Amino acid sequence: MIGYKLFSGTANPEFAKEVAKKLTMNLSEATISNFSDGEIGFRIKDSVRGTDVFIIQSTCSPSNRNLMELMIMTDAFKRSSAKSVTAVMPYYGYARQDRKAAPRVPITAKLVANLIQTSGVDRVITIDLHAGQIQGFFDIPVDNLYGSILFSDYIRAKNLPNPIIASPDIGGVARARTFAKTLGGLDMVIVDKRRERANESEVMNIIGDVQGKDVILIDDMIDTAGTITKAAEVLKSKGATSVMACCTHPVLSGPAYERISQSVIDELVVSDTIPLKEECEKITVLTVAPIFAEVIRRVYHNESVNGLFS
Repeated sequence: MIGYKLFSGTANPEFAKEVAKKLTMNLSEATISNFSDGEIGFRIKDSVRGTDVFIIQSTCSPSNRNLMELMIMTDAFKRSSAKSVTAVMPYYGYARQDRKAAPRVPITAKLVANLIQTSGVDRVITIDLHAGQIQGFFDIPVDNLYGSILFSDYIRAKNLPNPIIASPDIGGVARARTFAKTLGGLDMVIVDKRRERANESEVMNIIGDVQGKDVILIDDMIDTAGTITKAAEVLKSKGATSVMACCTHPVLSGPAYERISQSVIDELVVSDTIPLKEECEKITVLTVAPIFAEVIRRVYHNESVNGLFS
């Protein structure tokens, strides 16, 4: 008999169903409703007394609602005597506000961590945090999984003639280097973007040689797609044979879909941590549901999570 229960918020219910399917179980029933003034209502339909509860809820757009929903659900489970509550957050919203990048600004990623803990969450499971130090914002265990395991298998199956890894900016070098190592020690190039003068558009330079190469751009998330599409354009102008981009979190807001459709990117490979708002022939979606399902199983049985990636 399975001694834990899975519940889904409204952020990405299809993903939650896939996780449950991989665990050969059903999502437990609960009702999420809205009051006329927009407040969120929540009611659990079955007893959770003494049960380990896993809530599957990304805090993607609309971030504020999805975050509030997660905390309201957690409070309900705690008040219903659940043994533990684990927040399974494939996408951690507000992760880009992880430091004081300018005077008189908040560190919202830390505030969100405080709110999640205060609501009663005992553990967090997420993937490819934008900034690794966010793990330290919590005083509870945080499992930050690696999306590279998903993309590396897909890229190997492509059998690209001359693959090379590229980081779309200086900040992503460590991520790209790790990915290059995962793929057997591939060479790496860096897209260096800088603003030469005030009020002028950014200039992109390529550090490394991409002539005749099949470039694989690696990033943790793509938002408006401005940087990634321009980087692909510069890489092609420098002689790249093809440009594939991989990102774990397809935020894809504003003009993102239009930019990707009209760009020189041959393929954008993303995961399903965030549901896509539109269809795009250039976008390939890989599911991380099997990874999360296995991690949930291991967490419940007190088995090593790191062993899944080593």
